[in-house]
Amino acid sequence: MNTPARLLALSLPLLLGACSLLGGGKPRHITIYTPLPASDSQASAQWPQVSWQLGIAKPSAERMLDSPRIAVRPQPQELQVYRGATWSMPATDLLETSVLRVLEDSGKAPGVGRLSSGLRADYRLMMDIRRFEADYAGQTMPTATIEVSAKLLHSQSQKVVASQTFRQAIPADGTELAVVVPAFEQALGRISRDIAGWSLANGQRAQSTATP
Repeated sequence: MNTPARLLALSLPLLLGACSLLGGGKPRHITIYTPLPASDSQASAQWPQVSWQLGIAKPSAERMLDSPRIAVRPQPQELQVYRGATWSMPATDLLETSVLRVLEDSGKAPGVGRLSSGLRADYRLMMDIRRFEADYAGQTMPTATIEVSAKLLHSQSQKVVASQTFRQAIPADGTELAVVVPAFEQALGRISRDIAGWSLANGQRAQSTATP
């Protein structure tokens, strides 16, 4: 993989605040990473073509993950963040944008958008990020681990029509953040694709059951 072509890295003359960070000393600058769409996040031909609209709620997450900081777990009970680097947006926004992009690009629904946009959605996708971290798990190199609990709600009845927990874990090729980020990119693309396809399939199943 050509890392420079897959990542957007911007160096800014800023200092990160007093957080728990890996490495010693103060960072001279911050590198901002933006995961790019992965080829394996494309729509599947097996996904149903639907006639209803889907709204995506802003995902929820604990404070550490609802921020641009890049989390790393060097030990099972220890969660830190990488020094001198951040995501371009909080992990919650990365997930929301990625799932939305997959659904929009699929062309499988006449209307897909953020709930905050005012979309009159027939179904709502709710997501809670449980993990979005580089996890060493006793190994010498980390694994980009993303875990998301998803619920699909029928907007009118407020009934949960489906719920599932999704997980992707992609081993990194090294310990440097520049090679850990592509593993995050792949994990984010795969889990977004899984959630998008699941939402369409379960929404269509619920719609078919409700329609005489």
